[in-house]
Amino acid sequence: MLGTVLLLLALAKTACPSPASVGSRRAEALKKLLEVFGMEDPPAPPAHFKQPPQYMVDLFNTVANADGVTKNPDILEGNTVRSFLDKTHSEEMRFLFALSSVAKNEKILTAELHLFRLWPRVTEGPKRHHFCQVSVYQVLEKDKPDTPGGKKLLAARLVSLQTSGWEVFAITPAVRDWTEDESSNQGLLVTVQGPGDSDPPPLQFASGRGHHESKKPMLVLFTDDGRRGASLPTAGFPDLKPQVPDLPAKMPVPKVGRSRSTRSLDRLQPCQRHPLSVDFEEIGWSGWIISPRGYNAFHCKGSCPFPLGENMRPTNHATVQSIINALKLSEGVSSPCCVPDKLYSINLLYFDDDENVVLKQYDDMVAGSCGCH
Repeated sequence: MLGTVLLLLALAKTACPSPASVGSRRAEALKKLLEVFGMEDPPAPPAHFKQPPQYMVDLFNTVANADGVTKNPDILEGNTVRSFLDKTHSEEMRFLFALSSVAKNEKILTAELHLFRLWPRVTEGPKRHHFCQVSVYQVLEKDKPDTPGGKKLLAARLVSLQTSGWEVFAITPAVRDWTEDESSNQGLLVTVQGPGDSDPPPLQFASGRGHHESKKPMLVLFTDDGRRGASLPTAGFPDLKPQVPDLPAKMPVPKVGRSRSTRSLDRLQPCQRHPLSVDFEEIGWSGWIISPRGYNAFHCKGSCPFPLGENMRPTNHATVQSIINALKLSEGVSSPCCVPDKLYSINLLYFDDDENVVLKQYDDMVAGSCGCH
């Protein structure tokens, strides 16, 4: 995957005599980059300025550093997190989320309903409540949700009335039903019941109307789309540990066109890692990508001369190949190549075609270290 990124950058930067040829090569390169990110076409930027849900921003900052590089591969469940806002905009506790953007090959791992609990109504005297029962139902019959067969209980618990803030309810079975049969999606019904009296319950949740965008009901899906990068062998490298490299926020892209003497000098330099900046604004993707603005992919460059020292992190095979090449024991055997021997994943936070905010993790996007293979 990293090799594809390097190739497309080279294509996009190479000077060509024909402007039409330059445009064609750039379009082909960007198409290949979209394939790396699992897309056919780039999502259209939101028509108007839109603030991403704070939950998704906080999740991105927990999972990734400022450059999008994964801090810990075990934080995220699956490799995709999707957020959806309620489409009903109703003052009633009925919610509907359009899930058409979820791909058929995505495996639903966990689905959560996020509701913002407002400060309760003030009650005085002995009837003052401390808890309310909140129940979340999957609606089975759109026009008859209150009938015995019109809904199915998904989650229920007591909620404190002493504070305000987000409440999260697991609703995975309902979302799995909806993704298998889109027509079965009749939405959700939330009920609030006080402790055994007929007074209106003091607990209220923010609805689609009359409340700030940041407090609107939200569905969050944790999914896995089946993409997994090829793991690099770590045998022989006991010092390789899962740590995030120190990535400069902005590094210049190396020029593709170089003199013959410069290329010869490169071959004399030992195998090592060099910066390679991928700037999303430069390639026209800043409108739909929220974070990061770009990242340092790094690339490996340099020679693997005989004898290979431990600092060049050679595999046993590379060591043997280096000996055969140096002693000319077999024709056509080249010296080992300088390539990444550790790769890191990056995370993108972006708007999809429906203006939902998505967090997606991509494997093998950053060269963590280089070695002779």
